[in-house]
Amino acid sequence: MTQTTSLTSADWKRALCLTGAFVGLAVTLGACQHTNDDSLAMVNAPADYRQRHPIAVTEANRSIVVFVGRSRGGLTAEQRADVMGMARDWMRDGTGAVTIDLPVDTANARAAQESLHEIQATFAAAGVPPRGVIVRKYHPEDPRQMPAIRVNYPRMTAVAGPCGLWPEDLSQSIHNKSYIENKDYYNYGCAYQRNMAAMIAEPTDLVQPRAETPPYAPRRNIAFDKYRKGTTTATSYPESDKAKLSDTGK
Repeated sequence: MTQTTSLTSADWKRALCLTGAFVGLAVTLGACQHTNDDSLAMVNAPADYRQRHPIAVTEANRSIVVFVGRSRGGLTAEQRADVMGMARDWMRDGTGAVTIDLPVDTANARAAQESLHEIQATFAAAGVPPRGVIVRKYHPEDPRQMPAIRVNYPRMTAVAGPCGLWPEDLSQSIHNKSYIENKDYYNYGCAYQRNMAAMIAEPTDLVQPRAETPPYAPRRNIAFDKYRKGTTTATSYPESDKAKLSDTGK
């Protein structure tokens, strides 16, 4: 004997409500996923790599590390040259005090103290005022590593990046609008901008030109005197012919 079950109107309404709830949930999840894809695609990113990865002028630390042994104080010839070079750079582009981090309560603490005196003397010889050097003591955290003296100071520098962001697939895809529209991928040009920023000697040149230096008056007067006499103002270099190895081709 077969039993037939009939659905009442209340059951149909309940089934339709559940179906509508599932459809609404699916649409909501799909909309969230679609929004996430758009945010990852970075549709609003500028097309020009110089605008996507701009070079910014900011303040950063220039630092050197002076390693000191347990039994020898003072600086080696290379370390002395590094400290002197840093002192000259500070005179030119330093924007704050020189900070020297000195290790204490270590096996090389006495040798580090002797090296500190030589570092301070080197800075003073280069013209750095005593008030421009600050000494801070620190306790090394890693006992396996030889404690060292860290010297740093802030200066203006150019930076770009970070690089290595790949929000889109480089291959053909329906989610890759850059590929469809034949645009540069997001990370394009980032390494170039970062390397260019690292090679810039004077970061402020990116913002404004330097002031003109005064002309060399003696040389200018010689050129004007030749012009008044009607003679050529070109400079001759007779010694240039002495460096030639051959006259082939004349």
